[in-house]
Amino acid sequence: MEQMNIARLKKCMRRAIQGEELTIGFFGGSITQDCAATVHENSYAYRVFQWWEKTFPKAECHYVNGGIGGTTSHFGVSRVISDMLMYQPDMVVIDFSVNDEADEFFQETYEGLLRRILAWDSRPAVLILNNVFYDTGENAQEYHNAIGDHYCVPHVSIRDTLYQKMRSGMYTREELTGDGLHPNDKGHKLVAEEIITFLEQVQADMDESEGSEQTQMNQEIKTELPVPVTANAYEHAKRLTIHEISPGLSGFRPDSDEKCGHLDIFKNGWIGKRAGERITFEITASCIAVQYRKSVVKPALRAKLTLDNDTEHVWILDGNFEEDWGDCLYLEPILHHGAKCNHHIDIEIMDDGLEATVPFYLVSLIVA
Repeated sequence: MEQMNIARLKKCMRRAIQGEELTIGFFGGSITQDCAATVHENSYAYRVFQWWEKTFPKAECHYVNGGIGGTTSHFGVSRVISDMLMYQPDMVVIDFSVNDEADEFFQETYEGLLRRILAWDSRPAVLILNNVFYDTGENAQEYHNAIGDHYCVPHVSIRDTLYQKMRSGMYTREELTGDGLHPNDKGHKLVAEEIITFLEQVQADMDESEGSEQTQMNQEIKTELPVPVTANAYEHAKRLTIHEISPGLSGFRPDSDEKCGHLDIFKNGWIGKRAGERITFEITASCIAVQYRKSVVKPALRAKLTLDNDTEHVWILDGNFEEDWGDCLYLEPILHHGAKCNHHIDIEIMDDGLEATVPFYLVSLIVA
């Protein structure tokens, strides 16, 4: 068990040496997407992909990038099939360590994501990446890597490597990042080098005496995942958009614009434009979250959400975003480890007495 996932990575490398086709995937937030790189080819993800191409020239390597800025593993576990696993990846690098909060909730959603990838039919090798806030050294790696260790999944920590080099004076903060979080071109290159250093160590450690490729393959197929660390309620989370559910509409309308790729994020939802307009859902689940747009353009409409007609406890879904980096795909949990039964959700546009510039956009529900 200890070497299971290193064996997966070694198997990828053996297949690459033999000239087979491999799909190398990257799944995470804005750094994975390529934020602050001048061109995508300078991102850490694409640089690591290029290492595979250059190191194994006989192989036919395919690249999949499932990064979406400002998103967490909670959203990730609900979209990983459509944005990554449907491509049958052979290796996946996961990075949500600067988007997830360092707490037990996100440890649970992260475990669900990791289990979902490890159990996928293509049996991908997985590498956990821990990016970092360069001003504080903060990230969620304590929680993420505890999960990774439980499943014997290796991790590369930027906090433990590149960040420490910066602190020692080898680099200044400004050499690596303009905002203290997103690496610039040089920062992306150095993040990629830390991952490549690990991959080269695995490559150097490959030993034919470990057994035939077929024997290793059979061992992996028979291997079951260990018992979860957390309650693991999110492993089979689903995302519900206009394609998966038909709610009750009173004024709200479905968004009829077609979605173009996984980065076209404000599509396939429902739009409310006037005070009093409502949308209602009937959902059977024990965990429910509402995903909506927070807009940098103000004023934006707000909505009031009630769960199971409990008017004493309501959620205010505020469409106004206080940051300035762009509209936010915000995810609001409204039920966590609740009773798994039918739940009624009512969302109504509030009357704030303002003429709002931006309508309320409900993107999806994420349930488990």
